[in-house]
Amino acid sequence: IVMYIGQVSKDILKWPRPLSPPVVKLEMRTNAEYGMPSTHAMAATAISFSFFIATMNLYKYPFELGLVAAFVFSTLVCLSRLYTGMHTVLDVIGGALISAVLLVLLYPAWDTIDHLLLTSPFCPLFSIVVPLILCYNYPKLDYYSPTRGDTTTILGAAAGATVGFWLNNQYAASAYAGGSVQPGFPLTSSTVVFVLARFFVGILLVLLTRWLMKSVVLGVLGYRYKFPIGDLEARRRLEVEVPYKFVTYSSVGFTATVIVPLLHELLGLM
Repeated sequence: IVMYIGQVSKDILKWPRPLSPPVVKLEMRTNAEYGMPSTHAMAATAISFSFFIATMNLYKYPFELGLVAAFVFSTLVCLSRLYTGMHTVLDVIGGALISAVLLVLLYPAWDTIDHLLLTSPFCPLFSIVVPLILCYNYPKLDYYSPTRGDTTTILGAAAGATVGFWLNNQYAASAYAGGSVQPGFPLTSSTVVFVLARFFVGILLVLLTRWLMKSVVLGVLGYRYKFPIGDLEARRRLEVEVPYKFVTYSSVGFTATVIVPLLHELLGLM
């Protein structure tokens, strides 16, 4: 929700990024995008404070420490956007404020939304169809910008992960089965090896999924629309970019939430 609103707002408002010169831009990939609001600032604020709010009653740590950590993390990301010359002060303040407002508005409905996404039989259909409609109806620009592709990537990964969480709740361990939370474990050398093994197995499977699905989907779309896989201009067309990125990254999200845990269990890494 946060990222879609931020990306769409950029292409509706069409506020330019800081002029260069005098600003020195250190990151050129997103230079074609508009500036207001900063989606980095939005994401950093949403992630850090959502994580803080969601964990403050589950884990034992000082409230002040969690609040400061969330504030410092989001502030550092905001400052990095100024340092790289990609945003003005107003861009990052606007992005942070939009996320703050969304957090305040949506927080009372968190549990209800979570319950519906985990238990409703319509969740898989809703999680795939709605993001696809939003991506296909993304605001059109006079020139190519990576915002639509990035937005499709984000919504695709979220859709795949949401379907994965729903599937896990239906057929694996229910999120509403109860039981107390047992956070943390002693940090020993064997624990470090165990955690690293889980990480590398998981990340390798995710990267393999991304490579495989990207190759397959681009191959199918290339055959359908008669273009070579390496044709960058063809890959930027709406009818190619949206299904290519959505299918690829929804597969990544699904793999991360379903296939990776199954492989961990198979290998004794749970």
